[in-house]
Amino acid sequence: MKIGIIGAGHIGGTLAGLLVKAGHQVAVSNSRGPGSLKSLVNGLGKNSLAMTVPDAASFGEVIILTVPWRKPEALPPPEVVAGKIVVDAMNPYGQGGSILDLGSSTSSEETAKRLPGCRLVKAFNTIHFKHLQERGTSRKEERIAIYVAGDDEEAKSVVKQLIEEIGFVPFDTGSLREGGRKQQPGSPIYNNPMTLERAKDIFNTTA
Repeated sequence: MKIGIIGAGHIGGTLAGLLVKAGHQVAVSNSRGPGSLKSLVNGLGKNSLAMTVPDAASFGEVIILTVPWRKPEALPPPEVVAGKIVVDAMNPYGQGGSILDLGSSTSSEETAKRLPGCRLVKAFNTIHFKHLQERGTSRKEERIAIYVAGDDEEAKSVVKQLIEEIGFVPFDTGSLREGGRKQQPGSPIYNNPMTLERAKDIFNTTA
């Protein structure tokens, strides 16, 4: 697939490497422009490209958001991602690391409002980049769970396939509202790597 990554920090850069290794074409972008990404794409190889944010969003069949949630100006133009699968790997942290109070809403619901018409899936927001780098494996019984939430079942199935391709196991937490809330910072699964069986135990306990 063609995948556009918005944000080239720890999570974005790590995902770019894993997805290129899995055989996908990946366009990486950030707020500083393609020139700042030269060393990253050189290290990733021929299936990676450095682009502007709008161009990466246009390029990708799937778009992954790894920019700070508190900076909506870092998102791609809504019209560019309308109708596309957009993966929200962001968390509602404010300046200084505080968790923003969104009332009854969730961060992904607010992101969906910012990007109307996209097919939003919450994923990759609960895992530390080091675990993403190091814990992927071909041994299915040892795979760590990566959580997925959303209202579009077809979009979720595409994201689940990508998760499997990079050596992890997908765990569906439900809808964008309820499932997304289960993935927020402070939840039992947040930054807490575990096998699928352990994840099932956690959700049975917290249901």
